[in-house]
Parts: sequence; C-alpha cells; structure tokens
Amino acid sequence: MTPSSQADPMSEAEDDTLHEECGVFGIWGATDAAALTALGLHALQHRGQEATGIVSYDGQRFHTHRGLGLVGDNFGDAKVIAGLPGPYAVGHNRYATTGDTVLRNVQPLYADFEFGGFAVGHNGNLTNAPSLRRALVRRGCLFQSTTDSEVFIHLIAISLYSTVADRLIDALKQVVGAYSLVALSNEALLGVRDPLGVRPLILGRIAPNAGGNAGAWVLASESCALDIVGADFVRDVEPGEIVIINEKGVHSIRPFGRTAARFCVFEYIYFARPDSIMEGMPVYDARKRIGEELARESHVPADVIVPVPDSGVPAAMGYAAESGIPFDLGIIRNHYVGRTFIEPTDQIRHLGVRLKHSANRAVLEGRRVILVDDSIVRGTTSRKIVEMVRHAGASEVHMRISSPPTTHSCFYGIDTPERGKLLAARHSVAEMAALIGVDSLAFVSIDGLYRALRHGGRDPAAPHYCDACFTGDYPIPLTDVPEREIHLDTAQAGPR
Repeated sequence: MTPSSQADPMSEAEDDTLHEECGVFGIWGATDAAALTALGLHALQHRGQEATGIVSYDGQRFHTHRGLGLVGDNFGDAKVIAGLPGPYAVGHNRYATTGDTVLRNVQPLYADFEFGGFAVGHNGNLTNAPSLRRALVRRGCLFQSTTDSEVFIHLIAISLYSTVADRLIDALKQVVGAYSLVALSNEALLGVRDPLGVRPLILGRIAPNAGGNAGAWVLASESCALDIVGADFVRDVEPGEIVIINEKGVHSIRPFGRTAARFCVFEYIYFARPDSIMEGMPVYDARKRIGEELARESHVPADVIVPVPDSGVPAAMGYAAESGIPFDLGIIRNHYVGRTFIEPTDQIRHLGVRLKHSANRAVLEGRRVILVDDSIVRGTTSRKIVEMVRHAGASEVHMRISSPPTTHSCFYGIDTPERGKLLAARHSVAEMAALIGVDSLAFVSIDGLYRALRHGGRDPAAPHYCDACFTGDYPIPLTDVPEREIHLDTAQAGPR
C-alpha cells in the first residue's frame, strides 16, 4: 500500500477496507469466446480493479491481451477483441494480494510447454509459495513475475507426468493454500477448487440457439458472470475437484480425499455481488438475514436506519424490517470518483471520504440514526462517515456492523492490513466506539452470523465456513507466514 502521506486523496479510504480477491472466467466452445469472456469479467469487476487479461485459443495459436486498469478500459475496443480469436478463452481480474501491480504480474499467465500452450488464472493465495519458489529457483526455474500464481506454471513444467491433467494434479499436491483456478490448454478448459473450497468456482452452460451458437461451457467465480453471457447455472465446482471440459464434454477428477468444506464466509458479507448465488444461497437474502440478526441482537431506539453504501444496503434493509424503523438513504454515494481527483493536499485528504459519500441532511437532521455497514477495518473511514453524519445534524449516531469484529488478517487471497493495524485486534468494542465517535457500536455475533446463514450457530469443532478473520481459526496451514504476522506484538497492540 502507498503511505497515506504520499497518496492521492482516496488512498486512505481505499486502504480502510477488506479488498476484493480476484475474479476468474473461462469458456469452451463459443464462436465469440473473447467477447463473452470480457463480458464475464465486467460482471466480476468488483473482485478486482487493478488489472485484467484474456488468453484465447483458435485451435492453432494462443492470443493474449493483458493490461492495467478496468475491463472496459482494456477490452472496450472491438479491435482488441478481434485480436483474440477462437472459441476458447480464459480471463482474470486482478486485485494484488501478492506481487506488485505491474504488467508482468497480470493474469492469465501463459507459457509454452512441450505439450503445447497453457494459460492459468488464479484466485486465492498459496501459503507455501515462498518456499516453493525458492526450491524452484534452486532447480533453475526462471520466474518472470512476483505473483505466487507463477508457481503453478513451474511445477507443471518440471512434472514428469505426460498429460496436462496429471501434471496439474502433481502441481496441486505440492501447493498449500486457498485457490480456484481456470486454465486453458490446447486440448481442454480446466477448473479447480482447493480441497476446502475456500474460494468459489461454478460451472455454467450456454445452450445452443438458432443464431448459430452451438452451445458452450463456462467456468466463473460467481453466478452473476453467467447471467451477463446468457449462461445457465449447472452446479458449483466441488471442493478439491478438477473439472475438465473438452470436445467430449465435462469430466471430473477428485485427486484429494474428501474433507469438510470451509467456504469463505466473507463472500456472503461483502465480496460477492448481491445478485450472485454462492453455494446455493442467494447473497442478497443472506445479507438481509444478517441485518435481521443484528436488530435482534443489538437494537437501540432510533428514528431511521441508514446504510453505508453500497455494501451496507441489504443488511440495513433487513435491520429495518426486523426493527420496524424506517430505512432511508441518509448517505449518498458518488459512483464516479476515480483514484486521482485533485492535488492531495492535507485539507483535501481529510475530506477524501466525501468524494465517495455525502450526507443527505434532509434524512439525518435532528434524528437518531443507526448506521449499518459491513465491517470495520482500520476505522478511519468509519470515523469520517460518523463525523459527516453528525455535521449533517444527527442527534445520535449508532453503528451496527454486519460482520463480527475483524481481529485477524487473511492469508487466503483477501488483501487485509497486517493484524496490528486492524482496529478490532487492538481495542475493545467500547474503545472502538469512542475512537470512531458513535453513541454505541455493535457487531453481529459469530453465532448470529451462522444463524443468518441457516446454521444453528458456529460449531467450534466443525465450523462450516472459513471465518479465520473473526476467530483466528485458520483451516489451512500458514506454512510460510511469519509468526509476527499472525500474532500481535503485545508491546504495540494497544489497550483491550
């Protein structure tokens, strides 16, 4: 992250959130594969905005276009799409969790092997990537990027197995972490989920039509990417499953023993698009139920329920429905703010949050307000929003958060600040309330979160989700993660 003292006016606000992971998309058998991939990536733009790329295959050659920035900036030109011919393609949206944001790190990564071309897009993070990388470099492998995803390329290259699928399995058995992959070879489109299914991946189908489309298979991070290309949802790729799509259809390999799944619970809270369905559950409905649970657990008398847009909206609707207090848009979001707006002087940086959010005084003035948001990370944005709401005339400001306190960093593909910079890791809820300036603060409980997701509560012996950011219960070994990144330095942790 860029230090805020040298950043543009939005950098501090952007650093005060859990950033999206990455989005992957693959298609097999479409006459306009690259164009459909660009559409799919557009639908997955919320999962990564730093860079994007597409690799297509026309039956003879692979074609690549990768670039920094948004999907529309890179693939809005018809000439770019025309330069990606063929009925097969894979695409990737990147938010950097490892490696710098430079062109050499943009995915899908591509390599020429003795068996032909191979492109791979990766969502997630490998916790043993540093040790694997060191071992591969000692063997003479030459890395072209700093992203952990390139480890897959080199493990496949040195594998002694003959088929692409067997080489991929060989590679997967050496990595530790959370991941979903889409990969394209001369012979097949492949989709993979890690053995615990932490990261999402789904299979869809575009039916044949009278327009000449013979039908196509689709892999994507979320169902919203199927909707935009006119594909039907078929099923989730299962944890530990490798799906192989070729001219013979769809085949499945399960090289890992079955284990209890630990899907990332933050997909329901924040990451997934509200109109997606994750693991059979509509995200929008889940967020509304979390809001209802919040109201049951921690309600206070108030006049209006106000979401912090946009991610707080469904939970605020659920809170309002359960509490019987009116829901209203007391904060308006400006959707047209880029990373750089004007010269980032200290005064402008202090006002930076108002570039994205502005108070609706007619809703707030003289009223007791409950603000509903999805999470508190560093607390800087929450504090400025509360200041803005008070300045607009609110008589009381209470904040309700639709996730438990974020007390631990994620090492599975979500970019979070180091643990010492997480507000909830250093302060009690009462201390957090004082720091952000609210009359009261409450988070949904971990059991309340599980109840909202149709479970009776969290079973510590067998939790249904990966919830390590709330509990510190990391389900995948943190092989190469230094202890100082996992545990707080008590000398610097601050009061509890």
